[in-house]
Formats: sequence, structure tokens, C-alpha cells
Amino acid sequence: MNIVIVDDNPINLMVIEKILSNKGYSHFIKLSSALELLDLLNVGTGAGPKEPVDLILLDMMMPEMDGLEACRRIQQCEELKDIPIIIVTALGDSNLLAEVLEAGASDYVVKPINKVELIARIGVALRLKHEKDWHKENDARIKSELELAKQVQSSVLSQPIHTDVLDISASYHPSYELAGDLYSWYRIDDHRYGIVLLDMMGHGISSSLVCMFISSVMQDTITRYVSPDLVIAELNRYMNQLNNRKNNSFSYYFTAIYLLIDTEAKTIEYVNAGHPPGMLFERGKPVRLLDQGGCAVGFFEQMNIQKMVFEYEQPIQLYLYTDGLLEAIEEEGQDETDKLIRELVSCSEEPELTCIIDRLIPPEIREEQEDDICMVMVRAK
Repeated sequence: MNIVIVDDNPINLMVIEKILSNKGYSHFIKLSSALELLDLLNVGTGAGPKEPVDLILLDMMMPEMDGLEACRRIQQCEELKDIPIIIVTALGDSNLLAEVLEAGASDYVVKPINKVELIARIGVALRLKHEKDWHKENDARIKSELELAKQVQSSVLSQPIHTDVLDISASYHPSYELAGDLYSWYRIDDHRYGIVLLDMMGHGISSSLVCMFISSVMQDTITRYVSPDLVIAELNRYMNQLNNRKNNSFSYYFTAIYLLIDTEAKTIEYVNAGHPPGMLFERGKPVRLLDQGGCAVGFFEQMNIQKMVFEYEQPIQLYLYTDGLLEAIEEEGQDETDKLIRELVSCSEEPELTCIIDRLIPPEIREEQEDDICMVMVRAK
């Protein structure tokens, strides 16, 4: 543990060192001016201190630069502002405490120094620093684990599919928290694919874990039950099993849209479970909204599910998305769904989904969004 003592009077340096030595402190850096302190800390360079510093005892009145000015400059450096600073002064001004604290110091002591008071204030400052350091290390560990969880979560997302008759791709921009969006698609047979997009309630670790649980059962559910109404009913059963466990004081749910596309029969079957409506564009026909189906998955033990079926004749473009996308394009006085339809019509010639998303929501706007933004595009020839 390094304690830095800054005073232009050599006797004061010796006295403070003696007091601290008698209490078991053994590592000191003695400096005679505030400028030497700024040099030791590499103030303004962003490089961090030349040596580890745990506490600074800083004299108030010194030539060239006083202790308060030095304290202010140190506090302007993000990498230094957690180092506790105790101002040591001979002044007895009753307004000094406010001035010291405004400058960023942790505390102050008055000369002539009371040994008991100095040791007590140093003890308090070091305990607070220890707690801050612990929280910083813990926050860094949590951040690292969350980043790993994000990578694991991203690894289960489906890869694009490109065949002679079908293209499926996604553009996904998670928020800074763990995401609650999930998309998957699975080949049922030579000409049928099951495609799902869901949005788990909330964000963070708990929502992410529930999302991963659903991901783990998704493939088996879709390939076994195939039909949208049966798939959604089975996912609802899984969610109710999770919500009905003992000591579970919170219920989770998600919105979802699941569709089964048959490229040979040219049919689409779907169920929309409380999700923003998918949009189907077919050449020569008005846009069709995929908005029928039922409530969100996990709300009720038994769902009233309505499956919709329709045929297409011309090449189609189908877009599924989460509500984060609608929030990102929101404008006062405009209906987000109508606006999205207009934007997608203007982007119909864009070959890649990433280009469409860039036109809909520029990167600088996406970075400010608090919710996940996800869109799935299906093109059938």
C-alpha cells in the first residue's frame, strides 16, 4: 500500500511519516510540491500513475500550486478520481470543508495534526477505497461474463439460407444489455421451412436465460410439431412449466411470430402470438399484415390460437421484426406500421437486409436505442 505525502516543509513530511509508521504503515512516497504529485500521477496523459497510489495526504498551502488546485486537476482524470485525497492545512476557516469537498477531496485535517484524528481519517478513506476497488473489479468481472453470455446467445442464432427458391436472413442489433430477441429457422423437408422470431419480456440475465431455455427446445418443437398452431401451443406449455415452478415469484412471457413456408405448394401458414405484424409484399398485390393468431406465449395455460393460411403466386418479400425496430423509427404524429411499410417499399430493390436496415435506421441512431432491434427477411421466388 503506497501513501503519498505532499508538503513543501520537510519537517511536516517527517512528522506525518513518523505518525503513520507507528501505526504500521510502511510504504510512503514523499513529495515537496503539487507539481511533483501531478508528475507522479501522470495527470493529463491518461497513462495512469508511475507507481501505485492508494492515498494522498496533500498540504493546502504550497508555492506554485496549492493543494485544492492540484485536487481539482486530479479529479478531472477519470483514471485517478477514485484515489482518496485528504487535505492537510493550517487554516481553520469554517468554510474550508465545503471548498475541500467541492474540489474532490475525501476529507481534511487541520495542523497541528492530531495523531488519533489523522489515523482515523486515513482508515476511513482506505476502507472506502477498498470498497470502490472491489466494486470496480466486480463490475469488470460481471461485464466480462455478460459479454461471454452475449457471445453464447449469438452463437445459437440461425445462419442465412440461400437456395434457388428461398432466401432467409436476419439483421440483429442487440442493446447494451443481454438480449431478449431470438430468431431461428429449420428445414422441415425439401420444400418446407419453419421460421420463428420472438421477443422475450424484459432484458438482462433472467430474460436471456429464459430465452436460451426456449432456444434449447425450439428445434425439436418445430421439427416435431411443424404446424404453427401446434408449435406455439407447445412453446406455451414449456413457458407454463417454467412459470409454475416452486418459489418462482415472477412469470415470463414472450411475443412471437412463427410461420411455415412451403415453396412447392407456395403456401404460408402462420401464427402471430402478440407480436408486431409481419409484412408480406407480393408483386401486384397490396401489402398483407401477418397479425392474426393469439396472445403472447406464457400468459395463460391454455391459448386460443388461430392459424392463418394463404397462398402466393408471384415472388414475395416477407419481413418479421421486433418492436425495437418500430421504436427506432418512431416519429410524433405518424403511425409506425404505416411508416415502415412505406420505407420497405422504397427499399424493395436493395439486395441485402443489412442495406435495408441501414436505410431504415442509420448506425448513429441504432447505437442510442435501449431496446434490441431485429428484422428477419424471407424472399421466395
